[in-house]
Amino acid sequence: MNKINTVLADDHAIVLEGIKAVLRDYEEIVIVGEASNGQEVLDFAKKQTVHLAILDINMPVLDGLTCARRLKTAHPHIKIIVLTMYAQKSFMEEIIRIGVDGCLLKSNTGKDLGPAIKRVMEGKSFYDHIQSFTSENEKKETVKLSKRETEIIRFLAEGLTSLQIAEKLFIAEHTIKTHRKNILRKTGTHNTSELVQFALNNKLM
Repeated sequence: MNKINTVLADDHAIVLEGIKAVLRDYEEIVIVGEASNGQEVLDFAKKQTVHLAILDINMPVLDGLTCARRLKTAHPHIKIIVLTMYAQKSFMEEIIRIGVDGCLLKSNTGKDLGPAIKRVMEGKSFYDHIQSFTSENEKKETVKLSKRETEIIRFLAEGLTSLQIAEKLFIAEHTIKTHRKNILRKTGTHNTSELVQFALNNKLM
């Protein structure tokens, strides 16, 4: 099994210990570095091979989002999961723009961090309970989507493939692919990331 060299960043030692405790159950995950701010993560990535960075958002010196943006520019192969206390739609829009691979609410880190790492290392996305990231005073565009189409959007946001969605819904993979094409056409989006952002903007999830 390939090892996943992982760097953790949080300015609270107790949080780092909690993350490490969760990751002890996963033999393939090797913690090769710990940091208390984003700049330390960037410095570490220049010296060591890193496959995954798990970043807190609010850190001194350099915050998690700025760190993620610079990591994706300098080391696009590094997968990034951010941890946050705040469920705000504008925040989700920003991490999607940056290209962050996964996002977890800190309250769900214990049960969801392992599955999130598995997904992002497979090249998928993982946005934790995306329907809880909300914003007030958003103008909703008029797009008529069926209940099935909305359900498929939710599964796509969770990082599932067309085959996996088909298995969950007990329908043919081809049918899912057709639904996906129709959803992209209706929403005017071109890929899953754009579709997720559209769904957030219009409170479809």
